[in-house]
Amino acid sequence: MSKTKAAANVSKKVEIITLKRAEGLLLVIDTPKGRGVFAGRDIPGRTVLEVSPVLVLDPTENEEHIKKTDLYNYTYNWPYTSPTKTDQVSGTRTPPMQTQAVVLGLGSMFNHSTLQQNVGWERDVKNLLVTYTTLRDIKEGEELCISYGPRLTFKDVEEEPLDTSPEDWTEVLNIIDLID
Repeated sequence: MSKTKAAANVSKKVEIITLKRAEGLLLVIDTPKGRGVFAGRDIPGRTVLEVSPVLVLDPTENEEHIKKTDLYNYTYNWPYTSPTKTDQVSGTRTPPMQTQAVVLGLGSMFNHSTLQQNVGWERDVKNLLVTYTTLRDIKEGEELCISYGPRLTFKDVEEEPLDTSPEDWTEVLNIIDLID
């Protein structure tokens, strides 16, 4: 259905967002890390791999229910502003707090890597989307990995304590892919 037809089918004015997924992405079920996303072809750097919609979880439901399930291991940190709560003193809406969001599509299938991260991700809080983009050229067969950042639910086996002596910084800079 075209955007025009989709918009005509809705009685009120709505914003339409085009979701995107690059061709050649493969979901591999049985890897050493579990399921993972791999390149089925060479992919140039700065390619948008996917635009994934998210489902933001109510903080109370997240704390009381989701945190106790395997689903929690697939969620992302997400800011949450209550649609109904207002500050008792000022009468303004309460500031955002943190909750979790379930990323739909392939978004929750990207594995973590500190040293081999080759995909970046960016939240669009307003539109409830996450966009995944390659950080460098990717070769066919390579696993596509993001960094989960500080929200790891497991021990990061790639992360080793760094000695801050100058000779170690040269080694660190050699393993970081710098982007223009």
